[in-house]
Amino acid sequence: MDQHIFGVAEVNQLVKLLLDGEPLLQNIYIRGELSNYKMYPSGHHYFTLKDPEGALRCVMFRGQASRLRFRPENGMKVIAQGRITVFPRDGAYQLYCNTLTPEGAGDLMVAFEQLKTKLFEEGLFDPAHKKPLPPYPERIAIVTSSAGAAVHDMIRILRRRYPLAKVILLPVRVQGPEAPPEIAGAIRYANKWKVGDVIITGRGGGSMEDLWAFNDERVARAIYDSELPVISAVGHEPDVTISDFVADARASTPSNAAEIAVPDQEALGQWLEGTASRLEQRETARLAALRQRLAALAERRVLRDRLAYVQDKRMELVHVQQRLGDLSGGLVARKRQRVSVLGAALDAMSPLKVLGRGYAMARDSSGGVLRTWRDTAAGEAVLVTLGEGGFTCTVEATYEKENGAWPGKK
Repeated sequence: MDQHIFGVAEVNQLVKLLLDGEPLLQNIYIRGELSNYKMYPSGHHYFTLKDPEGALRCVMFRGQASRLRFRPENGMKVIAQGRITVFPRDGAYQLYCNTLTPEGAGDLMVAFEQLKTKLFEEGLFDPAHKKPLPPYPERIAIVTSSAGAAVHDMIRILRRRYPLAKVILLPVRVQGPEAPPEIAGAIRYANKWKVGDVIITGRGGGSMEDLWAFNDERVARAIYDSELPVISAVGHEPDVTISDFVADARASTPSNAAEIAVPDQEALGQWLEGTASRLEQRETARLAALRQRLAALAERRVLRDRLAYVQDKRMELVHVQQRLGDLSGGLVARKRQRVSVLGAALDAMSPLKVLGRGYAMARDSSGGVLRTWRDTAAGEAVLVTLGEGGFTCTVEATYEKENGAWPGKK
C-alpha cells in the first residue's frame, strides 16, 4: 500500500474540517488580555488574546464589531466568544470573535466610563459652559417620547405650576438604535427655529440599556452645542447618564425637570402679594412723612407773612452794609498810617536833608557823582550842590586823605 502524500492546502483543509467538526470549538468562551489591537478602515478588528502561558490570534469582522458598546484597548481583560477554525491560505488557526465583553464589568458600563472620561477631558462638563435657566420662560420644548408616562407627568406639572408657558413637544424615540440621532436632531431643530426658551430632554426610568440613548456621544454633543439651555431628565434619582453631565441642569426625574423649568404660580402669587403689600406700606409711610413736612412748612413765618422774607433779607443787607463800612474805614485808616510811616522814612533818607545839615554833593561835568578823589583830576570843572543852591569850581589839586587842614596850608 502506497503512502498518500498530502499537499499543504490539503493538510490545512483537513485540519479545518477537524476543527469545524468539533462542537466545543464552535461556540467557545475565552478569557484573556487584549494585545496588538488594530481597527482597519474596512471595519474589521484584529487582535491577540494572551495570558501568561500562551497567545491566540483573533479577528472580529465589521458586522460583529459594529455592535460593540465600548472601545477595546490593549491590556484590557475581556471574555471573547466565537468559533475557532483554520484559515487555509496561511494554515494558522484563530478565533473568529462574535462578542467581546470586559471581564468583571458589563460592556455598557465600560463604554459609559470611556465616553465620560473622553468628554470630560474635552471640557464638555466644564461648569463655565453651563447656561442659566430663564426665570420666566414663555415656551418650553420637550424632547421625549410622546407615548411615555414621563411626558404626561411633565405637561401636567407645567400646566399646574405655570400655565402662562406654552409647551411644545418634539416627539422622538428614546430607546433603540434609532433613538440617539432622533434626540440629537430634535435638539438641533429646537435651536435652529428657536422653538422654546428652554429644552427638557429625557425619559422615564429603566435599565441601563433602556437609558443608553442618553449615553450616546451624538446626544451629548448636541446638548453641548445647544444655544438654548437644556435640562436633562433621565430615569429616576439614582440613574446617571452622560446627558446629565453635559446639560445645563440635571433633574432627578422628568417631573422634577418640570419643577425646575418654571416657577410655581402659587409661590409667585404670594411673592407678588407680599411685594404689593410692602410697596403699599412704604408709599403710605412716605405720604405721611410728606403730609407732616407740609404741615410744618405751613407753620413757617415766610408762608404766613409774604413780606417777612423780604424784611429779613433787608435787615441782613443793612447789617452787611454796616460791616462793610466798618471794615473799609479801618482798612483806609491802616493804609493812611502805613503811607505816613513810609513817607517819613523816605523823607529821612532824602539827600536834600543831608545837604541841609552842611554837607555838599560834587558832580563832574557829565553829571556823575564824585565819590572818591580818584573820580576827578586837577583842572576839571566840578558842580557842587549845597543844601540851598550850589556853585561850580575848578579842581586845583586832589589828595587821598583829609588831614583837617586846607590843602597846601599847615
